Amino acid sequence: MEGDGSDSPVTIKNIERELICPACKELFTHPLILPCQHSICHKCVKELLLTLDDSFNDVGSDNSNQSSPRLRLPSPSMDKIDRINRPGWKRNSLTPRTTIFPCPGCEHDVDLGERGINGLFRNFTLETIVERYRQAARAATAIMCDLCKPPPQESTKSCMDCSASYCNECFKIHHPWGTIKAQHEYVGPTTNFRPKILMCPEHETERINMYCELCRRPVCHLCKLGGSHANHRVTTMSSAYKTLKCNGERAKEEAITHFEKLFEILEERKSSVLKAIDSSKKLRLDKFQTQMEEYQGLLENNGLVGYAQEVLKETDQSCFVQTAKQLHLRIQKATESLKSFRPAAQTSFEDYVVNTSKQTELLGELSFFSSGIDVPEINEEQSKVYNNALINWHHPEKDKADSYVLEYRKISREDEMSWNEIEVCGTSKIIQDLENSSTYAFRVRAYKGSICSPCSREFILHTPPAPVFSFLFDEKCGYNNEHLLLNLKRDRVESRAGFNLLLAAERIQVGYYTSLDYIIGDTGITKGKHFWAFRVEPYSYLVKVGVASSDKLQEWLRSPRDAVSPRYEQDSGHDSGSEDAGFDSSQPFTLVTIGMKKFFIPKSPTSSNEPENRVLPMPTSIGIFLDYDKGKVSFYDMDHMKCLYERQVDCSHTLYPAFALMGSGGIQLEEPITAKYLEYQEDMQLKHLM
Repeated sequence: MEGDGSDSPVTIKNIERELICPACKELFTHPLILPCQHSICHKCVKELLLTLDDSFNDVGSDNSNQSSPRLRLPSPSMDKIDRINRPGWKRNSLTPRTTIFPCPGCEHDVDLGERGINGLFRNFTLETIVERYRQAARAATAIMCDLCKPPPQESTKSCMDCSASYCNECFKIHHPWGTIKAQHEYVGPTTNFRPKILMCPEHETERINMYCELCRRPVCHLCKLGGSHANHRVTTMSSAYKTLKCNGERAKEEAITHFEKLFEILEERKSSVLKAIDSSKKLRLDKFQTQMEEYQGLLENNGLVGYAQEVLKETDQSCFVQTAKQLHLRIQKATESLKSFRPAAQTSFEDYVVNTSKQTELLGELSFFSSGIDVPEINEEQSKVYNNALINWHHPEKDKADSYVLEYRKISREDEMSWNEIEVCGTSKIIQDLENSSTYAFRVRAYKGSICSPCSREFILHTPPAPVFSFLFDEKCGYNNEHLLLNLKRDRVESRAGFNLLLAAERIQVGYYTSLDYIIGDTGITKGKHFWAFRVEPYSYLVKVGVASSDKLQEWLRSPRDAVSPRYEQDSGHDSGSEDAGFDSSQPFTLVTIGMKKFFIPKSPTSSNEPENRVLPMPTSIGIFLDYDKGKVSFYDMDHMKCLYERQVDCSHTLYPAFALMGSGGIQLEEPITAKYLEYQEDMQLKHLM
């Protein structure tokens, strides 16, 4: 029977937390369903309302300060419980008003209405599940007979009408054959007895027999006739039961119907295409038959060749000349007919090949669709990839979805990778553990209830060619705090050289020039492949970025204006005239020049050295890829993960990310350099707490 839990064993670990009251943190006891659809024990509702009443009546009391809706509270007195059960009770209220109750499950205030607790439904289904859980937890613990004289025997049946458990002998005594009790409904041993008929909490003498589709709750006929559900749409309880419990089967039937329609369309198109091919075939055969009949006479000329051979054997000159003219005319006519022969119809059916590529793509995107849910769109400007992929999308507020599903897959030439799915509550998600030097496709769809929108247009991102190298700006090695301003996080540096230049204006007249101010990363590289990224502020006058070895850095920091500085080296991007020498020689540093919203590519013997070909628009973000083992450094446009320039670099010493600024400028390391950035945040939080 329905109440017997022995046929459906309960998996304790899977459902345990669903059976715990959010207020007392124990298994539910007579749970009530709140308007927010969370459940809470009947006694906990009363205790919480009493606590709130006390806190409002005595604001300064210790009880009001220490009470919490998530703590189990002492049992209330009976007079207070009676006062709460009266309709219209509200804290600090003498007149019938609504009751505001703080739900411990969602931590929102819910309106219990004028009837308060009396207007709440008891969650009998949850009670049954809790009882099954208790039986599973007790395992071999038996339910004893309620009617046996001591010592009681183990019960074998529980009567739902009598709300009692019986052993075999007691059940026969209290439910004898031929009496009304013999017709009672009984189940296996249980301690959970619920009424066979649900009564309306607002009209206690009326049974529940309808379901309000607007409020999504059962009601009686008085609720519909003159109560709060008078203007609401209601349905029968059986119809609501089928809708709520069998909606999965109905959804399957509807899906099958849609697919059957598609099958019908495909069969119809298949039949139409095959008929068109057959019709064309018949028409062409008719034309060929007619042509065959027209040229049937040519077949009769097959004997003309043999006849001509016999004429050539004629030795009498007069006879041969007389016959030759006639033979020549016949041969000429037959030859002309053969030369003009063309098939009467096309022999190929290449124009009847069915192109299904577009339809195949559409069928591949087939999903549940509702016209009430707009398609979300991925925001390409705010979505980016670094060590992780950050995907942002937007969705119209009027059609805000309940949740989203973000799909992504690696695009591979070898095979078609399957989509990975992640359910997201917001409109952004960080995807981790992506493979380096790979291309990924992303798309998103919205869900509202059980209905989803079509997928958004696919968005393509390319991951960096190597793992992300984590570092921050070094504030110790050669850092000039008079010219450079470093933020507390050490992930951003700005040049203040413009102000110093004004102060030194008189020296400019005697040949003074501003110098590059250097700053490097606080971590060096001695092996492996590494990638890092940063942004150069658009207002920057001149910025150099790249890598430099530890020995070269010492030279620069000791004599920044010396001729060996990157101002005069071929990698600097300046047209010094000496850049053509030593292109293949590996340098202990490689820097490119960025400024005035431009990216300058150094001269190279393998590429065009025309100025217009060496000046590119400055990328939004710039990436640097260092392959220490191969001694190669590359510069990337992060927006498209495209390599702009690469060359060899001397890797005999430790290499550091190197930066130099002249004039006003700013460099911001990309935020996904998270390892040391998060360490800094933790340190700052500890300092703040101390």
